[in-house]
Parts: sequence; structure tokens; C-alpha cells
Amino acid sequence: MNERLAPLTPEIILAASAVAGLLAGSWLPRQRQWPVRLLAAAACLAALASTALTTAGTATTDFGSSYAIDVATDTVRIVVAAATLLVICLSAGVMRAHPRETEFYVLLLLAALGTILLAGANDLLLLFAGYLLASVPGYALAGFGKDAPGTEAALKYYLMGALFGIAMLAGITLVYGAGRTTSYPLLHTALAAAAPHGVTAVGVIAVVAGLMFKIGGVPAQFWIPDVTEGTSTPVAAFVTTVPKLGALAALLRLLSVAVPASAVNWPLLVAVLAAASMTLGNFAAFFQTSVKRLLAYSTISQVGYLLMAVAVGTLLFYLAAYAVTNLAAFAVVAELPDARTIADYRGLASRHPGLAAVLLLSLLGLVGTPPTAVFLGKLQVFTATIDGGYGWLAGLAVVNTVASLFYYLRWLVAAFLRQPRDGGAEALQPAGRWVALVAYTAGAASLAMGIASAAILPLVNGHLIR
Repeated sequence: MNERLAPLTPEIILAASAVAGLLAGSWLPRQRQWPVRLLAAAACLAALASTALTTAGTATTDFGSSYAIDVATDTVRIVVAAATLLVICLSAGVMRAHPRETEFYVLLLLAALGTILLAGANDLLLLFAGYLLASVPGYALAGFGKDAPGTEAALKYYLMGALFGIAMLAGITLVYGAGRTTSYPLLHTALAAAAPHGVTAVGVIAVVAGLMFKIGGVPAQFWIPDVTEGTSTPVAAFVTTVPKLGALAALLRLLSVAVPASAVNWPLLVAVLAAASMTLGNFAAFFQTSVKRLLAYSTISQVGYLLMAVAVGTLLFYLAAYAVTNLAAFAVVAELPDARTIADYRGLASRHPGLAAVLLLSLLGLVGTPPTAVFLGKLQVFTATIDGGYGWLAGLAVVNTVASLFYYLRWLVAAFLRQPRDGGAEALQPAGRWVALVAYTAGAASLAMGIASAAILPLVNGHLIR
């Protein structure tokens, strides 16, 4: 068995930094733990650099066939490290001089590590280990403020995670019983040969249900609105963006590598989940007045489009495009902590034109307006969906995209066309320069990815290891 550590350098960096940060925080004064923040940021930068240096290498597996290092893993490594770095900057003001600042950044690093493990897992047991590592730190982050809304959010998050985790573990047991192995490549051969179709189908559906919890799509989407509204904005941005990156890549790898279509018609299953997620998310967002709940339901609807990409195998560029665009929207919300409702954003364009521009770019980007990155991602996905024989899903996605304009434009109209209410200017007080920098950086990245898509797309169109 090959047991090489060098190809796992990004994962080792994140793990070692989490341990080092925890040890350093034990010796630092409670009110001066900012070196751990710098360590976490440096770890993300180092993970980015090490991935960039090795991303042109040959796709391979490590520890036997348990962990795949290919274009999907490298893409998730880069996007997760960059997104985590943005969240660290986003939380710098909120966590400055916090007595548990060390624990916050250690939990971020561990959750990011679990997300990357999800993407590279090529074995059912490693998949579940990644699921736990990506989930448990998230539960702690959701209740980090120790207030009533955060505690409620953490409890709902944990209970949903435990329920779907048990379902996932039961599904792994059934799939193992049907195929007599947990390795994806070996499962593909075993399930296609003589495995019982009923047992295989139930097992695969249960495993998919567990991944849908991390993705935040139907039928496991119930936690997202309450966690997004109940926790701090940096945590909400992280748990609604980063874990689903690895879970979507894990879903694509599991279904395309381990599950033969002759045993389970998984493209149709994913297409149905995509249709349900985008439709439910859009309709639930229609009349939301809280901006955080609106973004929460928006993330559920975006899951539908991302699942379309899984069904037709064109996921990776869309993952990166969605991550930076969604983080840009959350960064604007974090920069204006007192603006909790759509009405509070009245007059944003006149008071903070830069933030209004980022909000415009991110919301219209989530719709799929050119030349943003999400537009190219959606165009690629819609075309592949039609070519793959799922014209009905592409048609439903177009209808949902047009419908989503309603609630995004409600927010933008308040920001650009209405004057502030009497005494309402206090809601538009900015939080700090770091948060604004994250908003501008993420917004610029979304626009730049759209413009430079011709150069980026060939880098993320490789095949998964089989």
C-alpha cells in the first residue's frame, strides 16, 4: 500500500496549524490571541501555495485507493483555502480580543480540513470520517456566541447532523453488505455484477441523504435558515458556503466512480433533488424581510443548480464561482451589522456606493448575470443538462432563475432607489475596513473569474480517478 505524505501537504498544513494554534492559544493571554489568527491565515496561504505547486501533476491515489488526488480534490483545496482565508478576515473585527479567539480559528481550520477530506475521499469509511470532521466543528461554531439564538441554532444543526449522519452510516453498511468492499473503484465492479438492487438502492439513497445535509439541499435543508439567522455573519457565511464545496465534490465522486447507473439511476435521483431544492429555496425566499434568512433560502436554491452540475458532471468551475459570489453577499451583510432587514438598506447606494456595487454584483451574480462567474457556470450547466437528456430540468431551472429575480431585486431596489427612513441611517454604519476589504475582494474575484473563464475552465475540466 502506498502511504506517501508529500501529496497530502495541504491537508497536513491545515491539521498541523490547528494543533499548533490550539497549543499556542493555551499559553497566550486570553485578550491577546491574535497570533493564532495570523497562524490560521498563514496556513490557508500555505495550503494554497502547496496546491498551486502540485496541481499540474498526474492524478493519483494515496493510502491504497482510499484518497484521490485529482482535479476535483485540487479545485476544492484551492477554493476551500481561499474561502476560509476570506472568512478569517471577515471575522477579524468580531473576534478581536475575544477570550476564545484561538478556539474559533482552530475550529475553522478543522472544518476546512474535513471539507477537503470529503472531496478526496475514495472510500466509504474515509467519506464518513470527513463528514464528521466537517460537521462537528460547525456545530461548535454555530453556538460560539453562547447566546439564545446561537444555542438554538447549534442545537438544530447538531440534531439534524446526527440524524442524517446515522442515515449515512446505515447506508454505508448496506452498500458494504451489497458490494463487500468500501473502496469506490471496487464497489463499481461489485455493484454492477451481482449485488441486490434493492439493498444497493436503499444504501445509496441513505448515503446521499447524509451528503445532502452537508450540501444543504432537500430533504436536509431545514437547519440552514435558523443557523444563518441565529449565528454571527462570519460563521453563517462559512457554514453555508464551505462545507457544501467538499460535499458536492464527494457526491460527484461517489456516484460517478462507485455507483454504476445500471444498479441505481443516480442521475435521475440527483435531478429530482436539484428540482426540489431550487424550487423550495426560491419560493421560501420570496417574502423574506430578514436579509440573512433571504440569503439562507438563496443558498438552498443555489444548491439546486449545483446539483444539476453533479447530475451531468460539470461541477468544479461552478463551485468556485458560487463560493466567491456567496461570500461577497455575506461580506456586505457583515459590514453592515445593524442592517438586519431589507428596509434597513434604504439609501445604501448614496451612503456607501462601493458596498452597493458589491451587493449588486453578488446578487445579480447569484441570478446568473453576465459577465460574472456564476453566469458562465450556469451556462455550462444548462447546456450540459440539455445535452444529457434532462431538458425538463433545464427548463425548470430557467423558470426558477427568472423567479429569483423577484426577491433579489426587492433588496436592490431598497439599496438603490429608496431614501433612508428618518432615523434609519444608524443601520448603515460600517463595521470595519477588514470586512469591507473582504467584500471588495470577493466581488472582484467573482467578476474576474467570469471575465477570465476561458483560461480557468480548462484547468477544472479534468476527469476523476476511476
